[in-house]
Amino acid sequence: MDFLTLLLIYLCFVLAAVALLCICSGRKESFLARRVSGASQVLSCVIPTQLRRVTHGALHRLFHTRSRLFVVLHIALQAAVFGEYTWEVFVYCWELQFHLLLLLLPYLLLAANLGCFLLCSQANPGVITKSNHASLVQVYAYDGVLFQKGIVCPTCNVEKPARSKHCSFCSVCVHRFDHHCVWVNNCIGAFNAGYFFLYLFTLTAVAAAVASITAALLVHVVLLSNLMQGSYLDDQGQEHAVEILFLVQHLFLTFPRIVFMLGFVTLLTLVLGAYSSFTLYLALTNQTSNEWYKSRRYGCSPHLTAQPRASRVAYRNVYSKGVWKNLKEIFKPPTVLESKKKT
Repeated sequence: MDFLTLLLIYLCFVLAAVALLCICSGRKESFLARRVSGASQVLSCVIPTQLRRVTHGALHRLFHTRSRLFVVLHIALQAAVFGEYTWEVFVYCWELQFHLLLLLLPYLLLAANLGCFLLCSQANPGVITKSNHASLVQVYAYDGVLFQKGIVCPTCNVEKPARSKHCSFCSVCVHRFDHHCVWVNNCIGAFNAGYFFLYLFTLTAVAAAVASITAALLVHVVLLSNLMQGSYLDDQGQEHAVEILFLVQHLFLTFPRIVFMLGFVTLLTLVLGAYSSFTLYLALTNQTSNEWYKSRRYGCSPHLTAQPRASRVAYRNVYSKGVWKNLKEIFKPPTVLESKKKT
């Protein structure tokens, strides 16, 4: 199998993995999710009815009900990456006398990430019940646009507190609902948003650390072998100076698993970094992703009141209290007593 075929298979696999991460981010309205939904509608015209029913049922259970499959996949991906890092990258770096603390950094970050993962997945996100409904309904005021008083959840049969939403995955209403994350198999709400925040940032740091150390190893190998000063003969026997494409091909064929892992964790770092930045923006402006998505319908800034229009309702983020207080609220959700003191 030649290099270009291997590279094509590799790119398809990595892009498919990244697409899966985006589709399964917990947001039904994501761009890739809509594209997949449209493609499934087109394929439904040519797939037999019986097969279509079975496939639709399986996909519905997978993407619209709580499932541990993505938790298992999550752990399997981490195990595969750290297996390769331990058995090859760590060993090569140790032989090249990399600093031990640098080589242990990914493991320390992984331990922190697993701790945040367990806390986030096991914590009560803020499930609204009849016993706590009276207190939770007083925490946040209704803004009159995204959240209006008197709206009753038809499934839970309780009046929805401001900033809450019914989760179709878990069949419960969640206080300060952000989204349902399939990777932790839990909703992200008021009481585990801080854990999710730390989980996401430590996961990004893990991917970035592994990618940086792996890239440093390959650069070290290239410098030690003086590959850039060498030359090679093509199929016609002509001599050429080493180019980037030849260098990539050489590294890919010499260290296929390492280069494969590097490409995956690099793309993962970019995706997670972008998502972490978006999550940080939401935290600093005291918004949930559910509120951010809903506010786009009104076409206005979340900080300013939009000019009234005949076909548009004005929206203003009434929950923002300043950068520091907004960030603090992620880790220490307000209670009824705190809300009454401020009023």
